Amino acid sequence: MDAKAPITQDVLTIPRKLPDGPRNLIGLSRDQIRDALIVAGTPEKQAKMRVGQIWQWIYHWGVRDFALMTNLAKDYRAMLADTFVIALPEVVTRQVSDDGTRKYLVRIAGGHEVEVVYIPETDRGTLCISSQVGCTLTCSFCHTGTQKLVRNLTTAEIVGQIMVARDDLGEWPEQGAPKDETRLLSNIVLMGMGEPLYNFENVRDAMKIAMDPEGISLSRRRITLSTSGVVPEIARTAQEIGCQLAISFHATTDEVRDRLVPINKRWPIAELLDALRDYPKVSNSERITFEYVMLDGVNDSDEDAQRLINLIKGIPAKINLIPFNEWPGAPYKRSSNNRIRKFADIIYKAGYASPIRTPRGEDIMAACGQLKSATERARKSKAQIAQETGL
Repeated sequence: MDAKAPITQDVLTIPRKLPDGPRNLIGLSRDQIRDALIVAGTPEKQAKMRVGQIWQWIYHWGVRDFALMTNLAKDYRAMLADTFVIALPEVVTRQVSDDGTRKYLVRIAGGHEVEVVYIPETDRGTLCISSQVGCTLTCSFCHTGTQKLVRNLTTAEIVGQIMVARDDLGEWPEQGAPKDETRLLSNIVLMGMGEPLYNFENVRDAMKIAMDPEGISLSRRRITLSTSGVVPEIARTAQEIGCQLAISFHATTDEVRDRLVPINKRWPIAELLDALRDYPKVSNSERITFEYVMLDGVNDSDEDAQRLINLIKGIPAKINLIPFNEWPGAPYKRSSNNRIRKFADIIYKAGYASPIRTPRGEDIMAACGQLKSATERARKSKAQIAQETGL
């Protein structure tokens, strides 16, 4: 294997100055909205009730116009409209794959763009959301990793991705209509652009809004956070979010993982596995998902399968085998179907679920590891991508 990548960039993210003008209510916690309403003149005794009303309008009904919040007095609605906004990321492009997968390119403050993917399945609909513009990591098999980190997304920009998708799916409840328990967007995976645990606070706060029972109301068991292994934040994730955890694992020796997932040089496999052993009991999760991209001749041998089984012993786990999704200039090839099936069979016989992920949205570059904002992709040649990733 001759593909190399630099170790994870050291990045200090400076908090962004809030823009002048009306304050965006999206992304604020209930306490933050309460404080903002009091500053705007709401009597303290009424503030908690007003927060509940506004919260339900925004996150349950999907309303963006204060004038439509009919259980609030007209003059109060006028004050809200003068003081606040309800603003989401702008949808720049929307692509639909032959298999029904939808990919949105959304523009956020500063003109930056990120990609969001909705994957419909027979029993659920999964939204893959981004946590950073670009990525802090430089995983050598991942197209997203060839775009350098620009900045962390704010809480509003993360929640906004969910709301944009619900808009497009027409999934906000209709007032007066019978309650419909069917959820087109039933699951969230933090597997888009960026490393979620390098933007922990904003990701945590966004997921708390998504899980709030009086709003979007997604169960924490329906949310999966994928990390490449930011060890110090794994315990915090269990305690402060409690969602399902997926590990971008991809190798069974430190030598190979150092090249595939360079963060391994900082927190090697043994240290990562130690951090994972406590996660299911602290978060009350059923098991941890180990994501394993299948690369021809790199990490797909029978010996790799056996090592993987030995490494995860004692951890309630499932292994997601991901056929490599190729992208222009990629230094690897996808393992053959026969090799992937053999690898899966070895793991299954050891007592672990080993589903092989069906690639989705490949025709619109929406598959796992392919996300990269269209503007970045368009202006960079294969040679530039190779140079940036050290391949």
